[in-house]
Amino acid sequence: MARKLAPVHPGEILREEFMKPLKLTPYAIAAKIGVPRTRIERVANEATPVTADTALRLGKFFGTTPAFWMNIQAQFDLETAADEIAPQIKKIKAYKAMAA
Repeated sequence: MARKLAPVHPGEILREEFMKPLKLTPYAIAAKIGVPRTRIERVANEATPVTADTALRLGKFFGTTPAFWMNIQAQFDLETAADEIAPQIKKIKAYKAMAA
């Protein structure tokens, strides 16, 4: 059976697709978007989620949409939760199945 890939944290995208190719440091990004350096470091290190505030700022700075960042975060959250509670979810019967 194929192994499932780990969910992709938005920090990985920030780090690998933006920071490294553009040679940007957390300090440089933070200074340009008006947030503490530690916020960018924590996101890039996958220690904290991207908030709506951060998504708005990153979207403006990198020319993406805020939804780009929020969608990555939402997908990460859903996949992480699904992995964590998979046995509980399997026990839930669909509404239509219960009515029959």
